[in-house]
Amino acid sequence: MTKFRCIDLKVRPIKMINLSKNMGFLQRIILSVTQKPRRIVECYLSSNEIKKLHIGCGGNFLEGWLNTDSIPVSNKILFMDATRKLPFDDNRFDYIFSEHMIEHITYTQGGLMLSECFRVLKSGGKLRISTPDLQFLIDLYTENNTEIQLEFIKHSSERWIKKSPHYKNAPSFHETFVINNYMRAWGHQFIYDERVLRDLLEKVGFVKIHRVNVCESQDRCLQNLENVSRKPPGLIALESLVVDCAKP
Repeated sequence: MTKFRCIDLKVRPIKMINLSKNMGFLQRIILSVTQKPRRIVECYLSSNEIKKLHIGCGGNFLEGWLNTDSIPVSNKILFMDATRKLPFDDNRFDYIFSEHMIEHITYTQGGLMLSECFRVLKSGGKLRISTPDLQFLIDLYTENNTEIQLEFIKHSSERWIKKSPHYKNAPSFHETFVINNYMRAWGHQFIYDERVLRDLLEKVGFVKIHRVNVCESQDRCLQNLENVSRKPPGLIALESLVVDCAKP
């Protein structure tokens, strides 16, 4: 008679996915694949005399702009992958704005994005790029920090460093940890300085390249665009490199 040996199978409990926690992200993914982009674009272009494209808007929805993002947070925002050819004809827009987005893609992809911005801008059209400034990070690493620099170090330490499993037992309010985190966190791929960004814009063909302050511009259509409310007063201005330029 054949004997069968009983095997005690130990089954690990399955961890349930927290749907409520991930629902917002899932909704954004669904929006990106269910939208009708041609209809959104045609509706915008037909109803706005001045055509303005906002690349990587996140939650900063700007009235009068065609707001786009790779993971849109609402059905009012067009899904668009800025690392690929932009879904527009040549010479369609008067203005393009992108805030703290280009650092999330590689340098090569950034060059492609700027080339596409040049293509879809009208002659005389203007581009405004805002991105973290490498020089700002270098300046943090000094023994004589200014009051606003110390505020940035404190804010970043309390908001990110203390809560990260990567920095357990890290000393409080230390610029080394803030700098390391800034280079790696939030999907950052490449942090520009003014010279590198300017050179890239020139290679693409842009002219009249000049650095401006956050929310300031000689052109009224490019004023007060940056979302400065997402951090304490003065911190967005401290960390940002903002450049206005034009297509000849």
